[in-house]
Amino acid sequence: MLRAHADVILVGAGTARAEGYGPVRPESEGLRWAWLRDGRPPSAPIAVITRALDLDLGGALLADAPAHARTIVITTESAVPGRRAAAARTADVIVAGEASVDLKAAVDALAERGHQRISCEGGPHLLGQLADAGLLDELCLTISPLLAGPGADRIVTGGLPMPRGGTLPFTLAHALEDESHLLCRYVRRSAG
Repeated sequence: MLRAHADVILVGAGTARAEGYGPVRPESEGLRWAWLRDGRPPSAPIAVITRALDLDLGGALLADAPAHARTIVITTESAVPGRRAAAARTADVIVAGEASVDLKAAVDALAERGHQRISCEGGPHLLGQLADAGLLDELCLTISPLLAGPGADRIVTGGLPMPRGGTLPFTLAHALEDESHLLCRYVRRSAG
């Protein structure tokens, strides 16, 4: 449902590699959420944040994306120009920042392309950077009835310390239960 609602799906290169990301295809997302895309292309593109363009440029994520949801690669000026040119053959390339990706510039560039609803699927470094930049306004969190451990990490990591001593206040907007899973949607509380 979140993917059906999104204009673009934002993911870090490490998560895309680790989870074997491919393009979003309407048939893989199921038809029950198709109505959420009325008036828009049948699926949202994936936008990958990669400082150094360390992606498989011939892999499915870039090479097999449908024409209506061409993958977007967001990188830096310092990325190897030949790799940027190679990525541009099968993906849309946004350059946002000199040595590291400027997330504010990246989000602005996505908005200029009509992508107002950005759904970030991670990973924890990217989520932490979005929070640090003040760009995180909603958090969808699933609580599973499974005890796992030891050594669980936080859902955000790296980057600069978040405001308020490492915390960012949210308010519960919705909670749904499905087969003992809690699907929670939180919205950022305004400062003050």
